[in-house]
Amino acid sequence: MVRFGIVGFGLHAVKRLMPGFAKAKRCRVTALSRRDLQQAKESARQFEIEHAFASTAELCACPQVDAVFVCSPDGLHHDDVLEAVRHGKPVLCEKPMAINPQQAREMVEAARSAKVMLGVAHVMRFEESVKLFRDHVAAGSIGRPVAARADFFAPMLSSARSWINDARLATGGPLADLGVHCIDALRFIVGQEVRSVSALAHHDSHWVVEASATALLQFETGMLGTVSVSARTPYQTYLEVAGETGVLSSLNTLNVDHPPTVELRRGFDVIERREVSNAQAYAEQADAFAAAVEEGREFDIPGEEGLRNQLVLDAAFRSVKSGTVEGV
Repeated sequence: MVRFGIVGFGLHAVKRLMPGFAKAKRCRVTALSRRDLQQAKESARQFEIEHAFASTAELCACPQVDAVFVCSPDGLHHDDVLEAVRHGKPVLCEKPMAINPQQAREMVEAARSAKVMLGVAHVMRFEESVKLFRDHVAAGSIGRPVAARADFFAPMLSSARSWINDARLATGGPLADLGVHCIDALRFIVGQEVRSVSALAHHDSHWVVEASATALLQFETGMLGTVSVSARTPYQTYLEVAGETGVLSSLNTLNVDHPPTVELRRGFDVIERREVSNAQAYAEQADAFAAAVEEGREFDIPGEEGLRNQLVLDAAFRSVKSGTVEGV
């Protein structure tokens, strides 16, 4: 049984991580940290967690912590991960991995040098809907993929995560927070890397970061993908991959709360329609990392994968500023 310490125990930990750990079979949470020690102790009491700390260093030094889960704001990931690495603790870091590729690269290199496992929590790779897309593409169900689309919209103005509008703590607005899910899902599904990005963003008076954005991705085979995100709409996600012989699509597939339906179509004919559940995704992610720790092997989503997504994000933000196509 792998004992986790959660760094930055806030809204995400309460809403997503703890319900996931409650379902997990190979791990449990034994410690947490928050910047305010009193709040940390209150959270520990609420969730019956043994140890509460006010710093990452104290949590990482706790002998009852086998692995560290970093879910602090983006701008703190770099230092939090390096602290875990210094203590020799396997560390799973929330997405986006860092503020910029340089930080992400330093995290990867530090973990590699110290021979400490570093993983990135791209939880949607554990969703049954996303895995079904990947399986169909790999099996040739739609022929060669030629175009793809991933959308993620959410009403983020009402979010309790106020740090998302702080440029010192947030990698960006929805392009980083939501778009990284879309980028990673498309890379995972088609098994290709992004070579160039062209992006546009819209800003409004509510935030200093972008409110909405769309990015056009060109993959290594020439396949095109679009990623559209917004923090100013009701919740909705959409995923589609079109190939030479068929199309896969699913509305609201990038969510864990409501079972989505994945459709395989050829022309106007629905060849397959399957409803799946993503409810176990957070539990599967925790157990997969715990299994890698126990078995002494690399996690399925190593730090290098987080760095690749960070490079795509960086190209998108550079394109927004330059108005030109940017290489990854």
